Amino acid sequence: MKTTLPVKALLVFDAAMRHNSFTMAAEELHVTPGAVGQQIQKLEAWLGVALFARMVRQIHPTAEAQHYWSNVQPALARLQHASEQIRLRQVNEVWLSMPPTLAAKWFAPRMAGFLAQWPDISLHLGATTAISDFERDRVDLAIRYFDGADASLESTLLYADEVRLYCAPDYVKELRLQVPSDLVRATLLHTTLQPHWKSWLQRFSTLSDAQIEAIPHLHFDQSLLAIEAARYGQGAVLSSAILTEAEMRDGALCEPFECRLPVTKGYYVVHHKGTPLRPAALALKNWLLQVAGSEPLS
Repeated sequence: MKTTLPVKALLVFDAAMRHNSFTMAAEELHVTPGAVGQQIQKLEAWLGVALFARMVRQIHPTAEAQHYWSNVQPALARLQHASEQIRLRQVNEVWLSMPPTLAAKWFAPRMAGFLAQWPDISLHLGATTAISDFERDRVDLAIRYFDGADASLESTLLYADEVRLYCAPDYVKELRLQVPSDLVRATLLHTTLQPHWKSWLQRFSTLSDAQIEAIPHLHFDQSLLAIEAARYGQGAVLSSAILTEAEMRDGALCEPFECRLPVTKGYYVVHHKGTPLRPAALALKNWLLQVAGSEPLS
């Protein structure tokens, strides 16, 4: 009869699979590579199969290891998540994730308001384009730009969105932009967040598809960079009003045409459905919604 499953060895195996390295697994677990190797051998002996092919300074997971990990890794993630929820339940900290441009343009100017209202809460902000995995990542809340449809998430609309066009005032004068079709003389600044130039021009201008395709364009993977480029007169950008507040307020950008393209996406505050929010996270969520409710977009 086999002994009890060596749980410690299982955690070591998970780290080794994630890093594909005994050395990096050892660094994560604060042990030596030799100790990692011993735990892997212990698990292999218990399972009766080889999990890694050892080579000089390299390891390669076997087919059995890949199949085994695909089954146990989700369970380990749930175990980690459940344990952290209990451990952190009374900790007065909150982890918030959001896209970098939103963090810089909208949240950063308002962050002091939350800290003033809740001085005892320690806020951890992650600005990333990666979609948070609430079962694996240390994150309580996220602000996500999507349509709000995800059965695994509790999603509350922060701001509905529409696509607006922005330029620097001098750029409008230089190119004599009087109607949307005049953008044939412009440079279009494309972003991955708002890839709607063709739809916008088809709806609001009289340009043909061939004319639209011939307009010079630049592509940016971050809205922040495209907005800055527009601010310095490098072209016209499509963006959300929530991201251009400061530039509109100080006159660095203007909206030459009130031609706004409806979209199905918006900014949502999300968290894992079915997992109660800790007090600090609930306070932050309520504050975010309160701020959005008191500052409607013009």
